[in-house]
Amino acid sequence: MISLQVFYEGHVQGVGFRFTVRHLAKGFDVTGWVRNLPDGRVELQVTGDEAEVRGFLDQVAQSELHSLIRKQTESKLNEPVATRGFEICYD
Repeated sequence: MISLQVFYEGHVQGVGFRFTVRHLAKGFDVTGWVRNLPDGRVELQVTGDEAEVRGFLDQVAQSELHSLIRKQTESKLNEPVATRGFEICYD
C-alpha cells in the first residue's frame, strides 16, 4: 500500500477538475479525496496498492485535464488517507 499527496498547479479550478478526478478514481481500487486550495492549486490525497495509485495518477495526467496542468508535485504520506471511496472535499 502507498499513500500520496499530489498538488496540481495551472488552470485547475473552475473547470471541473475535481469532478473529473473523482470520476477517474472510480476505475481504480483507490481511496482518497480531492479539493481546491485558496491559492489556486488542487490537492489530491490517495491510498491504494502502488500499481493502482500509479495507474490512477497516470490516467489523470493523460486525461483531458492534461492541458490544464502546468505543474504536478507529489510526496509520500506516512498515514493512509482516512476515507471511504474517493470524495470531493468542500472546505
